[in-house]
Formats: sequence, C-alpha cells, structure tokens
Amino acid sequence: MHLDDDVVHVWHFPYARAQGRTPLLEILARYVGSTTDEVRLVAGEHGRPRIADAPATTLDFNWSHCADRAAVALARGLAPGIDIERLDERANALRLAQRYFHPAETAALAALPAEERAHAFLELWTAKEALLKALGRGLAFGLHRLQMSGGPLPRLLAFEGEDPAAWQLQRLPLGDAHVAALAWRGGPRKLIMCGAGTDPPAPGQDPYPVTPYGAIPAKAGPTA
Repeated sequence: MHLDDDVVHVWHFPYARAQGRTPLLEILARYVGSTTDEVRLVAGEHGRPRIADAPATTLDFNWSHCADRAAVALARGLAPGIDIERLDERANALRLAQRYFHPAETAALAALPAEERAHAFLELWTAKEALLKALGRGLAFGLHRLQMSGGPLPRLLAFEGEDPAAWQLQRLPLGDAHVAALAWRGGPRKLIMCGAGTDPPAPGQDPYPVTPYGAIPAKAGPTA
C-alpha cells in the first residue's frame, strides 16, 4: 500500500483484546507487501515495537487500543505516537492527575466543573502518552515531564530534554465515545484517516477497508 513521505495514515477500527496483534500485523502487511505471517516485530531500546530489518528511514508505526477500539499510525521518515482511550466518567480523574500530572495541569482540572473533568483529563492523558510514545520512551519516562496548557485544546508548553516547538500534536476525530491523539517530532504533515467504519466486517469483507473521509491538515506548532 502506498504511503507518501509527507503523509501520516491513521487507521481506526473495532477491536477486542482477544485479537491481540493480529489487526496490526494485517495492516502492516499491506504496507510492506507481504503476508501477515511474514511481518516480524522486534522491540526497540525502550520497548517500542518496530518492523524487523526495516531501515529507520522507511516505514514506522505505532498503535494503541482500549476495550473496544484500536488505532494505528503509520509514516515514513518519522516515528509517530498514538493513544486512544474510551471516554467514561473517570471518577478518579483528579486523583490520577495528582499522581501523574504536572501540578499546574492538576490545578486546571480541579477548577473545572465535575462533569467536564473526565473529558479534559483524557485530552491531557492521550496527548501526553502520544508524545511519549513518539519519543520512544512510553509512560515509564514520566507524564510529569511534559506540561500541557489547560482548555479543550491542550498545547505542549514544556517537554524535558526536548524543544516543544519541534513537535506536532493532533487531536483525532474518533467520535464522541473515544478520545485520541497523535504526535511526532518534525514538520507538519497531511493526516489521512482510514477504516472509519464502526461495525465489524461481514464475512468475506475486507476487514480494514481504506475509507478516508478527508485529509486533516496537521497544524504547524505544538497544538492538539
């Protein structure tokens, strides 16, 4: 499957944990021109999976899943990071923020009405996790090492050891039931969403059809 150097593809689709990595391998097989059985993944220095024997300048990917949905980001010449979470009431959102977030972020969440707090918490969480996954470190690096602005569209204000202006951060339109974010280090790229269907495929149907519903221009600068 063709992927231009100035584009990031994001696939999203229904998912059950029992499927394991199978949907990811099926998507990757399309891009490398092989079968699912031939796609071999290895772990990088900090556990980030990559395609074995693939040069760093070629295809890179990242994936995330929650209880009922998964998302896969693919790009050439950069390392994308993606995170998806299901939106729920999150009664413990403030307690989690106090444990993992920068104090200024926690204060901003505490100032929100209780009914808005869960969504705002997940906006911050997904943005932070996407950035850390793009960095290649994951949550073990520490969510507190990034500071985001408050509000419905978080901005990256500080990133330990990094220049915030060098990063792209994009909120993903995955419907009202989920919150998701995509990040990468580098210049703006066009974002193409694929596999937007919400129902499982019928027997014999291509399980992950390419159904882009428009290119979302990635914003210059660290906005979500």
